[in-house]
Amino acid sequence: MSVFMKGNEAIAEAAVRAGCRFFAGYPITPQNEIPEYLSWRLPEAGGTFIQGESEVASINMVYGAAAMGVRAMTSSSGPGISLKSEGISYMSSTKLPALIVNISRGGPGLGSIQPAQSDYLQATKALGHGGFRMMAFAPASVQEAADLAYISFDYAERDRNPVLLIADGCLGAIMEKIELPPMKETDEEATKKWSLSRQPGEKRAARALTPIYPELLLENENKMRGVLTKQWEANDVMVEEFLLEDAEYVAVAYGIAARVVKEAVLALRAEGHKIGAIRPITLFPFPKNSLRNLDYGRVKGIIDIEMALPAQMRDDIELEVRGRAPVHEYGRSGGILLDDEGVYTAVRKIIENSQLSTLN
Repeated sequence: MSVFMKGNEAIAEAAVRAGCRFFAGYPITPQNEIPEYLSWRLPEAGGTFIQGESEVASINMVYGAAAMGVRAMTSSSGPGISLKSEGISYMSSTKLPALIVNISRGGPGLGSIQPAQSDYLQATKALGHGGFRMMAFAPASVQEAADLAYISFDYAERDRNPVLLIADGCLGAIMEKIELPPMKETDEEATKKWSLSRQPGEKRAARALTPIYPELLLENENKMRGVLTKQWEANDVMVEEFLLEDAEYVAVAYGIAARVVKEAVLALRAEGHKIGAIRPITLFPFPKNSLRNLDYGRVKGIIDIEMALPAQMRDDIELEVRGRAPVHEYGRSGGILLDDEGVYTAVRKIIENSQLSTLN
C-alpha cells in the first residue's frame, strides 16, 4: 500500500501493523505526531492509547502492558527518554520487550526543539543505569523508519528486551512516499510462555516477573546478556556501504546526515576525488567490521559527519580505525541542519589539506 506520510506518522502506523496494541507517552517536540496519530489509530485497531501524566508514569504503563504479553511502545525526545531511563532499565532487567522511539532534538539540557543528533551517546552507551544494552536502529528515510519500527517488535520479542529506534526531528517531520507493511497477526501463544496474561478461568502455576535477583542469579543473568550482545554483533548488524571499492577517503554518517553526505560524495566523485561512505543502520551494535576491514594501505582519512558537536560517534570510529588513518570530523549542532554545500565544502577542504600534508 503506497501512501505519502510524515516520518513520525509512518513509525506509528508501522507499529500498529506490527501488532502494537498499547502506547503510553507524554507530549514533547519533535515527536508529537506519534502520540497524536496513535490516539485515534490504536483504538481503531482494538488497542489502547494513554497520555500519561509524565514520562515516568508512561514508561511504567508500558512496563505493565509488556508484562501481560501485549506489544507495547512509547516515544519521546532526549529529555523525556532521560526521564524514562529508569523504567527502561527495569524492563530490560525483567526481560520485557517493547519499542522505545526517540525523535531527538538539540541538547544538552532543554536544548532546542529543532532536529539534531545529540543523543548518540545516550542511545548507545547510557540509556539507563546498570549496564544493560539495547539494539538501536537509526533510519535514514521515512520508508526505513517504517520498516525498522515494524521489525523492532520481532527483535524485542525474540530477545525479550526493549529495542530503540532513534531518528532526528527532520526525519520525523518530512513527508515521503512509502510502502506500508501488511497488518500482522501476533503470536499470543508465544508470549503466554512467559507473560502474566491468562484467559478468564484459566488455571496456571503462579508466575512472577521481577527486576530483582539474588546476587548469583543476577550475575548469571548479566552473563546471559553479554552472550546476547555478542549474538547481535555476529548476526544483526545493519550497515550501508557506499562506493568503498576504491575509496581513499571514507565519510561515516547515520540518519538524515547520511543522506546529505551521499550527495556530497557524488559531487566530489564527479571532481575525481575517490571518496565513499559508511552508514550505520544499527548504532548498537556498531558496524565495526565495515571500518575495521578497510584497506588502510589505500584509505587516507576517515571523516565523521554528524549533527552534533563535538562529534559523538567519533570514539566508536576510532576504536575500529586503530590509528591506521586520521579521523576528521565535521558537524552542526543546536538544531542547525547539515546542508549539501556545507558538507561538500568541509569534506573537500579536509581532502585538499590531507593531500597538501602528504606532499609536504
